[in-house]
Amino acid sequence: MRTLPSVTLDSLMAHYDALLLDAYGVLVSLDGALPGAADLLDRLNRAGKPYWLLSNTAARLPEHAAARYWGFGLEVAAERILTSGMLLTDYFKTHSLQGSATLVLGPEDSRIYVERAGGRPVRPGQDFDVLVLADQAGYALPETLDEVMSALFDRLDRGERMPLLLPNPDLIYPRRRGFGITAGSLALILEAVLARRYPGRDDLNFVRLGKPHPALFQAAASAAASRRLVMIGDQLETDIQGASDFGIDSVLVLGGVSPTGATPDEDGLVPTYRVASLRAML
Repeated sequence: MRTLPSVTLDSLMAHYDALLLDAYGVLVSLDGALPGAADLLDRLNRAGKPYWLLSNTAARLPEHAAARYWGFGLEVAAERILTSGMLLTDYFKTHSLQGSATLVLGPEDSRIYVERAGGRPVRPGQDFDVLVLADQAGYALPETLDEVMSALFDRLDRGERMPLLLPNPDLIYPRRRGFGITAGSLALILEAVLARRYPGRDDLNFVRLGKPHPALFQAAASAAASRRLVMIGDQLETDIQGASDFGIDSVLVLGGVSPTGATPDEDGLVPTYRVASLRAML
């Protein structure tokens, strides 16, 4: 098994133009700041080192996320937060979806993301032309999924197509006690059902916008005006894979989604560095 080097925050600050940080599992959980997060951000802020939070979420706007982080004692400005929900704007523009009736599964901030992208949000039970599966919260499960599935069947049985958008491809997220599922897991359920009912179709999958796909990393590179970046995350399949595919270095923080005994090279997902915890970097 390959031995991965550890790394310190001082070394990262010296060797990279900007740091990219995952939010959930690295800096915060649903319940508050994780150990070491406040100290890390304080050092970056005092040094004036550029950094951005790259978050696979369409459930909370950057300005609301920043306010929440401040409540946790984490001094993060809204302009330092790049979310996968923000990627909807470019997608709607590129695919001429402005003005489209868009069913948004998620809380109120998810609807605002769609409005900012130019879509016309509608609620479950209303006719829609685009589906944005933004989050696992903000609607009744499983009743809403049953309703959405039936509406998709009706549409597809008439020979019509519908854009299916998934800003957050994550499958799980860490809680203070255990884990929870995300919209990415719900998308897999709908895709499995669609594949069962319409076998052989290759156009019934969600378009995944967030990490590990490149758009969020490209947004960070544009903001930093550099590709000398390093991604610090806790998920091999999103943070580490995305960084590798984008051609930048990465740090795997154990203890979030990745277990403390993780051997990333077994799956071919090899970070540049591996640290036991955020505190171990300080």
